[in-house]
Amino acid sequence: MRWELEPDLAAFAARVRPLLETNILNNVVATVVAGTVQGQLRMSPPVLAVGVGDDGAVQAAALRTAPWPMLCTPVDPDDAETLVDLWLEYDRELPGINALLDTARSVGSAWSRRTGGSEHCRTAMAMHSLSAVVEPPRPGAGQLVTATEADRDLALSWWSDFVDESHVIDGGPETRAATVDFRIAAGHLFLWRDRGESVSLVSTNPAVAGVVRIGPVYTPPEARRRGYASSAVAAVSQDALDAGAHTCMLYTDLANPTSNKIYADVGYRRIAEWEERVFTHRQPANAMNPSASRSTRRTSPMASASRTAASFPGRVRTTTGHSGVCSRATAIASRVASAASPRPWTAGVKR
Repeated sequence: MRWELEPDLAAFAARVRPLLETNILNNVVATVVAGTVQGQLRMSPPVLAVGVGDDGAVQAAALRTAPWPMLCTPVDPDDAETLVDLWLEYDRELPGINALLDTARSVGSAWSRRTGGSEHCRTAMAMHSLSAVVEPPRPGAGQLVTATEADRDLALSWWSDFVDESHVIDGGPETRAATVDFRIAAGHLFLWRDRGESVSLVSTNPAVAGVVRIGPVYTPPEARRRGYASSAVAAVSQDALDAGAHTCMLYTDLANPTSNKIYADVGYRRIAEWEERVFTHRQPANAMNPSASRSTRRTSPMASASRTAASFPGRVRTTTGHSGVCSRATAIASRVASAASPRPWTAGVKR
């Protein structure tokens, strides 16, 4: 497989769509690509790479929207090596990788070998899917409501509390506020209310190929251990299925056995493991390695002159057929309705 940089966001989305939509394990990448195309991310131009087989078919995809880590569909260790070789030419500040366990470790190991830096697992997660909801064994009192503008301040406060308690990378207060605003406007943010009082928050991502991803889920400390989160997730999942989704999915922190159990109780089953790995740079980026040094004067990952085909360590040749930042990508990057977080929000990290 060879890797190609694709600076045109619309072209990238079109090329990788069949790959992303045919495998639920690629749902995070699919939703981030969709959100980026829709202008939901405030960011510098993204770095986009496509893995192409000998027959020309797209076999893998990788992308990064700063400040988040790289996202990558499943690849084997050899292809991870050649991906990192290419990536470091354009994104020397790569902070980490989010991917299925084996892919995350392969990319992390390749980055460490190329740069001399170190890497470690920041969060280990389990992916779960559901096609039929089971009634919670200990349902929480109350009901699910769709959040409105009147709920914005509370929702933003709880979203910030979730970020602080779970230490996720979320892009900062401005992006956080944009995320909440977008999800309220889109009808993708919900509250569980008991006797008129909001006691838990749950959010969803737009459906992609019939799959709805749920998260984050947050319950403030004083309202925990009353079944609110499990009931809220069960209700949101059922609503998604009733609206036409064939599958719901969510992520849980493997360090939190409670969240893994309560979502299993409402019908979720583990399908894979996922890791967020963090990179620690050994020395300044402009001295990382010979390949990176060639791009020390680049001011943006994709704002560069056209590259001709070049050989890299490994067994592939990497090419790009375009130059600079396409006008569509620039226009999209300048718009923001929200942030479709390029990371799998864990459901019930704080419940």
